[in-house]
Amino acid sequence: METCRRQSEGRDARLVWLRNELSRRSQMEIVEFQLRLDEATRQTFRWDLVAAAEQIFGGRCSDDDFDYFGLWMVGLGGKIFGRAVLDPDALADAPEVLALAGRGWRDWGEVWPGWEWLDYVASEAYELVTGEPDPCGEEFYAAARARRGEHVASRGLAGGTLECPGRSRSDS
Repeated sequence: METCRRQSEGRDARLVWLRNELSRRSQMEIVEFQLRLDEATRQTFRWDLVAAAEQIFGGRCSDDDFDYFGLWMVGLGGKIFGRAVLDPDALADAPEVLALAGRGWRDWGEVWPGWEWLDYVASEAYELVTGEPDPCGEEFYAAARARRGEHVASRGLAGGTLECPGRSRSDS
C-alpha cells in the first residue's frame, strides 16, 4: 500500500495502479493480497476505532461506512495505519483526516474516509489474469476461502457480508 500511495494520486488512480500491479502476479499472489487485506481490515474492527469513525463522520457512521473506513485506513499506509490501530486518536493527526476538518460530510467528495473499491481490486485483477469472466468474483472468493480455510467475506461488527446482486459471497 505504501508503494501504491507513492505511485498515484487519488483513489481511482491508485486502484488502477494496484489492479495493474496485481494483474502482473500469479493467481495465488493475488489471493494472498486479498487475505492480507482482510487481515489488516480485521484489525480495525474494534470499538475504539468505531468511536473514532463516529467522531470523524460526525455521528453518522453506518456499518457499511465503518467497513469502508477500515479499508480506507489500510489505504493510509502502514505508518499511519499502525499508529491508528494502536491509538485511534492518532488519526486526528493524519493529513487525510485534517483535510476533512471544517468541511461538512456532503463536501468531502474524493477525500471521503472510506474506500469500498479497494475490497474488489484483487478480484478484478484475478479476472484479468485468468482471462475468464468471474461474475461477482465467485472463482476468486472460492480460491481465497480454500487458501484460508474459512469464509473470506465475514466482515463488520454486526457480521454483515458484501453482496453481489442476487447472490452473496457465502452462496458460492
